[in-house]
Amino acid sequence: MWMEQQRSPSGSSQSPRSPSAQPYLLVSVTDPVKLGNGVQAYISYRVIAKTNFPEYLGPEKIVIRRYSDFVWLHDRLFENYKGVFIPPLPEKSAVEKFRFSAEFIEMRRQALDIFVNRIASHHELRQSEDLRTFLQVDEEVMERLRSYETGIFKKPADLMQIFKDVQSRVTDVVLGKEKPVEESHPEYEKMKHYIFELENHLAEAQKQAYRLVKRHRELGKSLSDFGNAVKLLGACEENAIGKAFSELGAKSELVSAKLQKEAHELLMHFEEPLKDYVRAVQSIKATIADRGIAFRQQCELAETIKLKEINLDKLMLTRSDKVRDAEIEYREVSHFT
Repeated sequence: MWMEQQRSPSGSSQSPRSPSAQPYLLVSVTDPVKLGNGVQAYISYRVIAKTNFPEYLGPEKIVIRRYSDFVWLHDRLFENYKGVFIPPLPEKSAVEKFRFSAEFIEMRRQALDIFVNRIASHHELRQSEDLRTFLQVDEEVMERLRSYETGIFKKPADLMQIFKDVQSRVTDVVLGKEKPVEESHPEYEKMKHYIFELENHLAEAQKQAYRLVKRHRELGKSLSDFGNAVKLLGACEENAIGKAFSELGAKSELVSAKLQKEAHELLMHFEEPLKDYVRAVQSIKATIADRGIAFRQQCELAETIKLKEINLDKLMLTRSDKVRDAEIEYREVSHFT
């Protein structure tokens, strides 16, 4: 048991939090509950973390989290761990009638459980302070963090600056003032091509899986309707024909139930895993995009350093009184390399 002492092979007792114990972090997302009404309604989850990591407050912690809290964790990790593959989140359903269906809630619970356990099993992400926060703080603290640290509530001035930066960048490219810098390496290009092709193939497979599930459900529904109709017809007959109709209707309903069960199994064990693979590939593409941004920034920094160096050399040749300022600027820029 979790709270019991473990015994070493020699037979001596060993505390789960002792230095010699095998480090572990196990997380489970359970007990989805609908809270609130109307547009304010949401699903909460019980998140249970069990660990012997000394950074955690205790061997077991139970907190209540909602979907937006998982989004907060994902976004924080994506921001703080550039170049690291961040596991994907399940998509958010915008269709009200599906958002609170038992099937959708269970699919999301499983996907969130996979998401957080992938983080917990990653050698670098599992050490994240954001993960510790997510797994330990109470709901009020989590709500404040979600409100003020996700960047959702940016000031209008910040948004305008972002727009101006993008507009300026696009204008420079269009006018030929700046050419987009792209990393060019045979192995890297081969890997990118593979990822893009893989996404297309997985997306097509997921589409076919969706059609297969839909077909099973529609066929099951049709057989159920047929069975009900035939049973009603059989009830109108009192002879052997009526009995045959009733038996046919019952058999149709049995086959319908079997098809509906198969549709659910296909959804959970075929379509949903494919959707998860598609999301994973999309997360890899996001990491690739971040790498591209970092590469361009590195090239821009190298160009800036080169220009600063040329400017400094010119000033030193002319013995300008601006040499000292130029040296300071050059050292400041070089510090980032």
